Amino acid sequence: MSVSNLPGGETAAQLDPVVDAAAEEAARKAASKEAADTVLKAFGGVRGMIDMTLPGLVFIVTYNLTHQVSTSAWAALGLSALFVVARLAKRETIQHAFSGVFGVALGAWISMKSGKAEDFYLPGLLWNVGYCIALATSALVRWPMIGVMLGPITGEMFTWRKENPGRLAAYTKATWAWVVIMGLKPLVLFPLYFTHNVNLLGWLKVALGIPPLLLAMYVTWQILLKAPPPIKAQLDEDEPAE
Repeated sequence: MSVSNLPGGETAAQLDPVVDAAAEEAARKAASKEAADTVLKAFGGVRGMIDMTLPGLVFIVTYNLTHQVSTSAWAALGLSALFVVARLAKRETIQHAFSGVFGVALGAWISMKSGKAEDFYLPGLLWNVGYCIALATSALVRWPMIGVMLGPITGEMFTWRKENPGRLAAYTKATWAWVVIMGLKPLVLFPLYFTHNVNLLGWLKVALGIPPLLLAMYVTWQILLKAPPPIKAQLDEDEPAE
């Protein structure tokens, strides 16, 4: 007996592909959202990008108004400290805000010691170079930094290293993408640092703060969409108490 002769058989046969397509689309959207949320969370989200960018903007604006290195440095440092206090008051993580205030404090100290406004940006430039070197090294030794950062967030921890080769390849590819994208910043900004053109350096530093980061996050998201799903790490269960 054919399916069409069964009660409701024809309708069921016609609906199955529709149901399968809907389920596949729902799974695709869920995977897309999970990948996007994972990447955004790992790098501090919109709030983290603001915390890292605004102090540099405050410095260059204040410097243009006052032409005083110390006043500009204290203004930027004060804003960074305010971000930390605000996060503490809301009981939010201070990881990104604290790293920002540390970098600003170091730049403020160096610029006030030397009296050169461009030195405020020197720690950030050196950090960018070091970060790219660390990313490249991690990819070469098969411990891609993007995987190390995202693994705990996805719940897979480090299962991607030996149990999920497709995931390892994706994290390695994403890490190299970060090397290329983030490496453009020091290539553009370091020559300007040596020209002592503080205004151009400062404004370009602000302009090149968020866009490359967003691009690197977008590329990572696209790579993860095509990667195998994460294999959740199996944590050892505590032995029952006697």
